[in-house]
Amino acid sequence: MPEFDTSHVKNIVLLGHAGCGKTTLAECMLYEAGLINRRGNIAERNTVGDYHDMEQERGNSIFSKLMHSKWRGYKINIIDTPGYDDFAGEVISALRVADTGVMLLNAMMGVEVGTDIIWEYTDRFKTPMIFAVNKLDDDIADFEKTVREAKSHFGSNIVVVQYPRQIGAGFHEIIDVLRMIMYKFKNDGGKPEKLPIPPEEQSRADELHKELIEAIAGNDETLMEKYFDKGELEEDEMKMGLKKAMIQHDLFPLFCLSAERNMGSGRLMGFIDNVCPSANEMPPQKTKSGDKISCDANGAACIFIYKTVSEPHVGEMSFFKVYSGTVKSGMELENETTGVVEKLNQLFLVEGNKRINVNELVAGDIGATLKLKNTHVNNTLHMKGKSYELPSIQFPSPNMTVAIESVRKGEEEKLSQALHQLREGDATMIVEYSPELKQTLIHCQGDMHLAVAKWKIEHLFKLDVKFIRPKIPYRETIRKMAEANYKHKKQSGGSGQFGEVYMRIDPWYEGMPDPGGITVRARETFDLDWGGKLVYFNCIVGGAIDARFMPSVLKGVMEKMQNGPLTGSYVRDVRVCVYDGKMHPVDSNDISFKIAGLQAFRQAFQQADPQILEPVYAVEVLCPDDLTGAVMGDLQSRRAIVDGIDTEGHFQKILAKVPLAEMDGYSSSLRSITQGRAKFKMQFHEYVPVTFDVQRKLVDEYHKTAKEELV
Repeated sequence: MPEFDTSHVKNIVLLGHAGCGKTTLAECMLYEAGLINRRGNIAERNTVGDYHDMEQERGNSIFSKLMHSKWRGYKINIIDTPGYDDFAGEVISALRVADTGVMLLNAMMGVEVGTDIIWEYTDRFKTPMIFAVNKLDDDIADFEKTVREAKSHFGSNIVVVQYPRQIGAGFHEIIDVLRMIMYKFKNDGGKPEKLPIPPEEQSRADELHKELIEAIAGNDETLMEKYFDKGELEEDEMKMGLKKAMIQHDLFPLFCLSAERNMGSGRLMGFIDNVCPSANEMPPQKTKSGDKISCDANGAACIFIYKTVSEPHVGEMSFFKVYSGTVKSGMELENETTGVVEKLNQLFLVEGNKRINVNELVAGDIGATLKLKNTHVNNTLHMKGKSYELPSIQFPSPNMTVAIESVRKGEEEKLSQALHQLREGDATMIVEYSPELKQTLIHCQGDMHLAVAKWKIEHLFKLDVKFIRPKIPYRETIRKMAEANYKHKKQSGGSGQFGEVYMRIDPWYEGMPDPGGITVRARETFDLDWGGKLVYFNCIVGGAIDARFMPSVLKGVMEKMQNGPLTGSYVRDVRVCVYDGKMHPVDSNDISFKIAGLQAFRQAFQQADPQILEPVYAVEVLCPDDLTGAVMGDLQSRRAIVDGIDTEGHFQKILAKVPLAEMDGYSSSLRSITQGRAKFKMQFHEYVPVTFDVQRKLVDEYHKTAKEELV
C-alpha cells in the first residue's frame, strides 16, 4: 500500500524572479518537515535543490528540481524552478503538473519583470496561486509597496492573509488575519510562539480580516448568506471558501516570509496541507479528444511525461505525474504517441539528486523512472486498451540563434549525438542543420541558456566547441523585366551537348496579368519552401524546343534560385517565360537544356535590377519605465523602427521591427543595459529590401569569400 493516498498528496511549484529565495524556502520546508537536519544555503553550495555543479558555480537555479516533504499527514511534492526567463521551459513544464503555485516576491525589489512573465504562464494554466512576500528582514524591504505593486500587476484578487508587524533587521513577528493571532519568532526562526494580536495592531488586523472575509464570501453565495446572517465566518468556513476560490483562480492569498531566517515557512506549509487543493480536487484532466480523466487511484493507469534528464552512468530519467490509477514497478504501459509498450522497471521519489525506490505511486503523485526506450517529454503512457492522450506542454519560441562547430575535426558525429541528447532533455532548445546556410544552428532562449548548453557539451560529452555568428538567410528578387538567352554547346568527340534558351523574367506579384507579346502555352506556379513563388510559363511555339526538354529548363532555373547570383541566397517572387530556343537533332539532351536554362536565368536576373531582401523581426521588450530611453536608444542603433510604446502594469512594452542581422548579441546587450530587469521576445515578421549601401557590402563580401574558397 502507498504511504499516502490521493487526497493526501499536494503538488506545489515555487515560482518567482531570480534571487527571490525559492531554493532557500525549499530548504526551510524540508527542514521543518524533518527530512534534513540542517538547512543548506546557496553561499555554501550545499542546498538540496541546487546540487548541479553549474548551479553552484553561478549561485542560482538553472533546472527545475523535484523534492518532497511530509507534513502533518500530507505529502507535499515541491518543484523548485529557476527565475530567469532563459529557463522558462523548466517553469512551464513544472506548472503543467503542479496543483498550486507559490509565487515569491522580493520585498526589496517589489514585482520584477520575471514575475510578470511567469504570471502569464500561471494564468494560462489557471493554477491556484499563493503569493509570499520574502526577505522582509532586509533593511530596504517594503511590504506595503510590494503588495500595492502585486495588486496593480495581478489584480485585486490578491488578499492579505498575513502582514509583518515590523520589517528590516528587527523582523520577527507576523500577524495572521485568517487565524487572528500573532506569530513571534526567535532570532534563528523555527517554530514560533502564538500570541494574541497586540492592541495597537488590532484595528488594522480587524480591517484586513474583514476584507479577507468579504473577498471569500463574495465568491460563494452560501458563505455570503452566512456572513450576512452572522457578520462573521468561522475559520474552517474561510478555509473552505478560500480553497474553492483558489481552484477557480478567483482569489490569491498572500503570506509573509523570511526564508533566510526560517520565519513563516511552517505556517505556509500548514496552509498548503489544510487549504490548497489535492489533484483529485482540481477539475478533471481533459484528453486531446475532449474526454475527462478523473484523478482516481482505482482508475485505469495513466501518466504524463513532463521532463527528462540525461544523467551520466545512469541514462535517461523521465519525470511524470500520475493522472489516473496506480502505477507499480514492473507495470507495462502503452505510449499513445508511438504505440510502443514501455515497462516501468523502477519507480522513484526524487529528492534533488537523490532517488528513493518505491513500489507504487497513486493518482496525483509525481515521480520518476529510468530508461524508457521510446518515450519523451509530452508523451502519455496508459494502460493497454485505452487511448488517452493528454494535451502537450506548449513551450516558448526561441529568442536567440547561434551556429555551433566542433573545434577538433572528426568530432562532428559526436557533436551531433551530444546535441540530440541535449534536445531530448530541453524542449525549449531547437537544433537543426540548415542546408541553406550550411551551418548547424542552435535556437535557444538567451545567453544563459546557451552557456548551459556549452557547459554540458564540454563537461558531460567532453567535446570542445565554439559558437559563431549564424549567417543571415537573405533572399534575392528582381525589380524590373529583363531578357537573356544562352547557348550551351560542348563537343567532345562523340555525342556533344547543345541547347539554347531565350528567357524573359519579371518580378512576380499577386494578380499580375499574363505576359504580353508572347503566346502562353502552359503555366505552372510553385510555392517555394523558403517563401514566395516561382511562376513558370512555357511560351514555345513551332517546336523550337521539344516539350520533353522544358522540365530540364525549369530544373536549371530552380537550381539557380537556390543559389542566387548576388549572395548565393534563395531567390523568390519571379516569373519566368521561356519563349524561344534551338535544338540539335543529335546533341540536344536534358543536361544541355538544364545548363542553358540556369545560365539564361542568371544573366537575365543580373540585368533585372536585382534586390537583396533581409528578414525583419517583430521585437517586444518589457522593461522598467526608467530604462525605456536606454533600451530604445540601443534598438535604434540596430536599425530598428520603433512602432510604439505600451504600458503594461509598471513596465513599458516597446514594440519595434528590427533586421535579424542587427539582433546578434541582443540578449547580452539588453541584460547589460538593464541589469537583468528587462525581457524580450522576437518573431519573424517579413522580408524587406536592404538599402543600396548594405546591398553593395553584402555582394562584395560574398564575392570576396567565393574567391578565397577557390584559392
